[in-house]
Amino acid sequence: MPELTPEILLRGYAIGIFPMAEHRDDPDVFWVDPQRRGVLPLDRFHLSRSLAKAMRRSAFTLAVNRDFEGVVAGCAERSETWINDKIANLYSTLHAHGHAHSMEVWDDDMLVGGVYGVTMGAAFFGESMFSRRTNASKMALAALVDRLRQAGYTLFDTQFQTDHLASLGAVEITRSQYHGRLENAKARNAQFIAPPIPTLQEVVQRMTQTS
Repeated sequence: MPELTPEILLRGYAIGIFPMAEHRDDPDVFWVDPQRRGVLPLDRFHLSRSLAKAMRRSAFTLAVNRDFEGVVAGCAERSETWINDKIANLYSTLHAHGHAHSMEVWDDDMLVGGVYGVTMGAAFFGESMFSRRTNASKMALAALVDRLRQAGYTLFDTQFQTDHLASLGAVEITRSQYHGRLENAKARNAQFIAPPIPTLQEVVQRMTQTS
């Protein structure tokens, strides 16, 4: 693979591929192009009663891009991770140029959960999420879905399907179906940072009104 730059990374997303490393200490990066792609339909997010209850009662606050690098670092904390230093630095550069964003959950001044990804047109390419408190990553994901809805996004790419994502409403589609949705989303405009930052309680209220 030629030296991976932020520009090449964006071109990869534009044609439906994304980078990974084997593990944190592996300096090499490879492209992934799954035959089956995970996506989370924005009108099918499953907000469980228990999560909605926890969000209504939570004193956590939400933030956007307050500590993008901290979210990436949090996602890389686990024992097995595909986020090496090269990937972390690339996404930091994309963030600095407005192409990558984070949805964060804070407990006072402590970052306790979050999710980050890349944006292009009306597509959001979800990369990873983490949690340091019970339900914090789920709360971040719910807030992210709410933001994507409010901002006019049409595609939430989760890359792979997992049991956890399936429980939240994610589905698998074929590579060709994904490319069709990607082309449609790239032709649209959406602004991730445009909507005001809500409270967790406001996120629950909107989701329960539309579910």
